Amino acid sequence: MTQYVFVYLGGNPPTSPEESSKHFSKYMEWLTSLGDSVVIPTIPLKDTTTVSPDGTVREGGSSAMSGFSIIKAESIEAALSIAKDCPFLEIGGSLEVSEMMEMPVQ
Repeated sequence: MTQYVFVYLGGNPPTSPEESSKHFSKYMEWLTSLGDSVVIPTIPLKDTTTVSPDGTVREGGSSAMSGFSIIKAESIEAALSIAKDCPFLEIGGSLEVSEMMEMPVQ
């Protein structure tokens, strides 16, 4: 099976502990429902720093990327179908789905 990366972009974080708990439960149910298709569940990102080609370093990033997951699927269509059910979409976020290519080891 091919591996796909789901990149989480944007979204409106829950505003209360109750809302956060409810969303987290829904998200975990979704991940659990995917079974062995989940290669890497969710890796949230924080404290992004950007290094420019000239070596300058600045706090922050140029993208709204907040995390990623890696999922196995039979095709891009199957991966997109999985993505459409992700609870992250319910909080105003979007997902970019990309096929991962395996690089040869030297």
